[in-house]
Amino acid sequence: MMSDDNQKKEEINKGSKELSEEGKQEINFEEKLKETEDKLLRSLAEIENQRRRFEKEIKDAFEFGSFNFAKESLSILDNLQRAKDAIKNDAVLKENKDLDKFLENINIIEKDLVSIFEKNNIKKIEAKGKKFDPNLHQAMTELEDEKSEAGTVIQEIQSGYMLGQRLLRPALVGVAKKKNVKSTEKVEKKG
Repeated sequence: MMSDDNQKKEEINKGSKELSEEGKQEINFEEKLKETEDKLLRSLAEIENQRRRFEKEIKDAFEFGSFNFAKESLSILDNLQRAKDAIKNDAVLKENKDLDKFLENINIIEKDLVSIFEKNNIKKIEAKGKKFDPNLHQAMTELEDEKSEAGTVIQEIQSGYMLGQRLLRPALVGVAKKKNVKSTEKVEKKG
């Protein structure tokens, strides 16, 4: 009988070992399932982030893809303005009766170019009379001016431009500064 009892005990022990191993396997399966689920969610989040990043890059490329071309095209506008100024100031050309027709044609070309810029969201930065803004202006000189408040742009050396909300080229400007009291006193003492 003992052997029957021993046999039953062994079977019970063997059954409980199998049950505990099945329980461990279930826990392992649950852990693996949770781990796999977590990896899947992370992968989906990474794919979504990558999709958003690509969409932003495509949008930026579309909006600013012509940035370098636009920046270099500004020199055409600058050169047209320089040509007009040079022609107006040339003594020999002033005597030419066709000068006005020539300047009119240059003005037409300049207006067409400005129109093309505006259609492509390239806008001139209004600088003169505005407060100096280092995000839009590059100070080239400080000028003493009693009429203007210190830090105000009083001279525009070269126009600046924006491409949408992005700075294409800063305006090169002269900024007002207060008249130096010491230099004024020295001049008065010498006089």
